[in-house]
Amino acid sequence: MASIDIQDIRKSFGAFSVLHGVDLTIRDGEFIVLVGPSGCGKSTLLRMIAGLEDVTSGDIRIDGKRVNDLAPKDRDIAMVFQSYALYPHMSVADNMSYSLKLRRTAKEKIASAVGGAAAKLGLDPLLERRPRALSGGQRQRVAMGRAIVRQPKAFLFDEPLSNLDARLREQMRAEIKKLHGDLHATSIYVTHDQIEAMTLADRIVAMHAGVVQQVGTPLDLYDRPANLFVAGFIGSPGMNFFEGRYLVSGDHADLRLANGVTLPVPRRAGIESGATATLGIRPEHVVLDAHGALEAKVDLIEPTGFGIIMHVSIHDVPMKIFTLDRAMLDPGPAVRVDLPQERLHLFGTQGQRVE
Repeated sequence: MASIDIQDIRKSFGAFSVLHGVDLTIRDGEFIVLVGPSGCGKSTLLRMIAGLEDVTSGDIRIDGKRVNDLAPKDRDIAMVFQSYALYPHMSVADNMSYSLKLRRTAKEKIASAVGGAAAKLGLDPLLERRPRALSGGQRQRVAMGRAIVRQPKAFLFDEPLSNLDARLREQMRAEIKKLHGDLHATSIYVTHDQIEAMTLADRIVAMHAGVVQQVGTPLDLYDRPANLFVAGFIGSPGMNFFEGRYLVSGDHADLRLANGVTLPVPRRAGIESGATATLGIRPEHVVLDAHGALEAKVDLIEPTGFGIIMHVSIHDVPMKIFTLDRAMLDPGPAVRVDLPQERLHLFGTQGQRVE
């Protein structure tokens, strides 16, 4: 396997800039997930690492070697695409072994590589079938097996599960994670699904508008989002936000909303009294308490089976609450809540986290 270093990478299509100076170091054997909304530049960055897109400026190094000008076949990487890209006239075994045959690899080595990959992916009973006789999940496993037999320096995954239904996505996520645990392969995985990012990654790279917003472990991004974008993108249901003016009085601080309501907030040294600020709290951290400090009008109840999503409003400001308490299936017209100080996130005028 290999480390991958991305240094000040920029990409433009004519006058349109897609990536604006990306710096990232991926350690040997690490599983990195690039996550962000459509159009954020994550797939473009992956394709540049693969050699499928030219680099406008900056350097990409694989195992210390600059690869900007190397053809994809010379970079020793394997890519798994959103579409399975299998040869329909070939069997599973032939699809998996095709790249090795092109390299004139010895037959016994091909048989050993295909057999080992098939065993890891549960493909042994399917080796003689053609792709049309396989389910979507089985086809994606064949595509992964085709990548594994090459024993590349790095695996690149470009939204490989987006064509699968919800149940298969869940199953394949687990299989990819177990596979990485077996192979310890350097892997870069692109997705717009934050659940995939949270469950698969050693580290997440959150991207927006061609800029890396935050890099860290899944819990880093969940517990300490660097800005409003990361706070809103990571977590389901999404974080609640309250916009207002940060006011300090003695040892206490409040956020005064536009409607005049004040919410107590933690005192922060990184923001001046009177500045515009945004308060955030995750739905699962809102506390339902009959003696809570705030009254919340109940607007809508969404049972999910595991828990309940409550849509409420506090002084006409909408908010979501996630609870496991089934008594909240019929809560009445209003409930009382608390916003625990230790669960609050504060963001400054520019949307950056304030400590």
